[in-house]
Amino acid sequence: MTTLTSPHDLLTAVPFLVGYQPEDSLVLIGLKDDLVGMAMRIDFPEDFDCDQIDNLVSHLEKDCAESALLVAYLPKHISECESLIETIKDALLLRNINLREAIVVREGRWRSSICTDSECCPLEGSPLPILSDSKIAAEQVALGNPLPFQDINELVESISQISADPDLLEVINSVPTIDYDDDPRLLQREGAEAVMDLVNEFETGGISQDKELIALVLVRLHDLQVRDFALGSICNENIDLYWNLWRWLLRIAPTGYIAPIATLFAATSYEKGEGALAQRALDRAVSDDVDYPLAKLLRQVFNAGWPPETFATMRADLHPKICDALFSE
Repeated sequence: MTTLTSPHDLLTAVPFLVGYQPEDSLVLIGLKDDLVGMAMRIDFPEDFDCDQIDNLVSHLEKDCAESALLVAYLPKHISECESLIETIKDALLLRNINLREAIVVREGRWRSSICTDSECCPLEGSPLPILSDSKIAAEQVALGNPLPFQDINELVESISQISADPDLLEVINSVPTIDYDDDPRLLQREGAEAVMDLVNEFETGGISQDKELIALVLVRLHDLQVRDFALGSICNENIDLYWNLWRWLLRIAPTGYIAPIATLFAATSYEKGEGALAQRALDRAVSDDVDYPLAKLLRQVFNAGWPPETFATMRADLHPKICDALFSE
């Protein structure tokens, strides 16, 4: 993303950074060499404590941020947040991170809490800029990125389950499950090969009509080796292809087959910088299987603020081992 040179730039960048237009939120953005680094959004903390703020700021320190930007989207019943901003500023300074801008947004208007020029930043605030008219939006669209969702509900709807296909469910029920009392590798290998066949078909047509193949993938992804093989097959060159595939599967997968797909989509979304979408995908995984271990692990990873590039490092280490386990004789 281009360097943010004005409050207008910052306000129009935030929806792209978090995936949707925030409300009742606190957004903290780290900068390195004046370029946007980590961006974090939390629900607006009406009752905050220093430990909570310290934990939030610590993520920027881990990301080696040199300075920070803050945008506070106030709930309607809250009129000011100066004490919260000062607490965040102090926590940043303890880590040698300078708060370069702090903007307060309330009821469609914004003002800078740092700027003291009443002509530039009147006390009553200025109208929020129109997203579609901004240079940030023009830049992102030129890069092939879609406009952000209007709100969190629209974002959630984008990965919600569509009407179940009874024919697909019938085919799913006909796929034999893996008997782990015997050697499972033959069926695990079948699952891994089915994943690659589905990827190739999806790359060609942007969809698959092969219900037998779709059903086989959905069933076999319950196996941890097959699921981790699918996760490890992603690389920088094909991440968009896999992201679109997992999203499509997530919408058509019937109940009971959602959790593996949802966690694959969550991990891929996080690596692409789509943190809000990643969290909502984990919500879908948990709603399908409340005890799904990978969903719990990814939630901890996301909340801890791990850099997205760590997933590429983990894949590079794990994938050859899985391939060896599945395909070596």
